[in-house]
Amino acid sequence: MKNVITVGVDGTPQALAAAQWAAHEAQLRQSRLRLLTAWQPLTAKPRGAPRAPEVPHWPDPIIEEARAAVESAQPGLPVDVMLVREQPLEALVEAAGQADLLVLGSRGLGPAARFALGGTGLDLVPRVAVPVVLVRAREDGPATEGGNSVAVGVSLHAPSEGLLAFAFETAARRAVPLCAVHGRNLPPFAYDQGGAVERAAAEEAARIAREELSEALRPWQEKFRDVRVEEQVVMESPAPALLHGAAEAQLLIVGRRHIGHGVPRIGHVVHAAVHHAPCPVAIVPHE
Repeated sequence: MKNVITVGVDGTPQALAAAQWAAHEAQLRQSRLRLLTAWQPLTAKPRGAPRAPEVPHWPDPIIEEARAAVESAQPGLPVDVMLVREQPLEALVEAAGQADLLVLGSRGLGPAARFALGGTGLDLVPRVAVPVVLVRAREDGPATEGGNSVAVGVSLHAPSEGLLAFAFETAARRAVPLCAVHGRNLPPFAYDQGGAVERAAAEEAARIAREELSEALRPWQEKFRDVRVEEQVVMESPAPALLHGAAEAQLLIVGRRHIGHGVPRIGHVVHAAVHHAPCPVAIVPHE
């Protein structure tokens, strides 16, 4: 554990919301908060020109505004500042390696959702090995408000130890229930030859899914006895099932496979969560 939460800031309302959310999370974890702004000079220095002292002019107001937002949200919280003269995406990837959590502002709904510092959040997520939280600005209050639970999507088809550890630890810190949501389509045996759903077969499929979910959660419930768990099985595609489960959540947690080699990518469930969830979304890598 590095005991550091890093948040990327660029002067947008989304980045300020992310800074406030990250400040609240840092207070809960008793961690340091690191504010990072990255930028590139508009013109390159001529080859062989002497290196001038670094004088960041425009990043200063951005950092000070973010620091003021953090101070208003969590007075007295330890805050570090990083002004990095580098391409923002690369700066964030490097910073993620020095933190336990990376927090970014997400710009709106739909396929154009982006993160702070001008890149695309979903380009960054597969490149880092730590959880990433995407936060949108809210018009009705600070990013730390709202929701009476933490929701986590559980697939049951892949190892999810890291995902469930993050989810239970988060719910325990916040002293709220954990809503564990599992969505799956009805199996072929639940349909008759005409394509209609056979009620008894559908109920049997749902019963099996509930048993599998309970079995996956049981070790974690024994470890986190103070966390009340609400198990929710929805017999439909995982993405819409998860969004329904997150309707009253203050944070939605989803997992993604972390693969060390090959082309980094994320799944359609993560895409749906980031684009359409009504709350901040934590994307947790797992094997």
